[in-house]
Amino acid sequence: MIHSTAVIHSTAQIGEGCEIGPYCVVEEHAVLGAGCKLRSHVVIGGHTVLGRENEIFPFACLGQKTQDLKWKGGTTWLRVGDRNTFREYVTIHRATNDGEATVVGSHNTILAYCHIAHDCRVGSHVIMSNVGTLAGHVTVEDHAIVGGLAAVHQFCRIGKMAIIGGCSKVVQDVPPFMLADGNPAETRTLNKVGLERNGISEEAQAALKSAYKILFRDGLTVSNALVKIEAELPPLPEILHLAQFVRSSERGISK
Repeated sequence: MIHSTAVIHSTAQIGEGCEIGPYCVVEEHAVLGAGCKLRSHVVIGGHTVLGRENEIFPFACLGQKTQDLKWKGGTTWLRVGDRNTFREYVTIHRATNDGEATVVGSHNTILAYCHIAHDCRVGSHVIMSNVGTLAGHVTVEDHAIVGGLAAVHQFCRIGKMAIIGGCSKVVQDVPPFMLADGNPAETRTLNKVGLERNGISEEAQAALKSAYKILFRDGLTVSNALVKIEAELPPLPEILHLAQFVRSSERGISK
């Protein structure tokens, strides 16, 4: 299942049942888990570890050297989980500092021309639409959606089940369960459709709607809004996660 034109380094590890198409390159110390499919013209950089059953489409390039000019050498990594789809021309770079890794979870769908920069942390069940771009050190939590042509600034965080509208410019953290849109992006409303699709209970949806109003509509400071949320709303897992995310924000939240 390895095409005759593919170039595979002798130190690369190729799992059982992998399919490697025409003109693919797998560099030294790369690891492909069982059942991975490299369609054609795919480049897997050195020190890239892929889990099982990842599908990678033509001209994608995973695990090349960071673009960060602070890189001083050493061994850096890209670590990817299982059953991800990386469409055409996707680029994902290794971390910057020796021994560190860019990490992508499992069951993600990363569409054409998306970029995930050095030191990012992308969870699982994430969707990035075409030409979505993550700068360095960005964190994307599980079940988030990044719209097409959206750009996320360095060190920002995208919360669980949040959605970013297409062509948005994200310069601050997007809280979990929310919809953000614009240039710069602002939190517009609760991501109701996303909550329903992910099976969030009606009780939790109602509580999150109240939390949204307290955070973004009552004119309170963030610290006072958090006090009110924790005092007045039930301690559901979704409310606790939202409060913890907002409290730990270093760049501030998109308001």
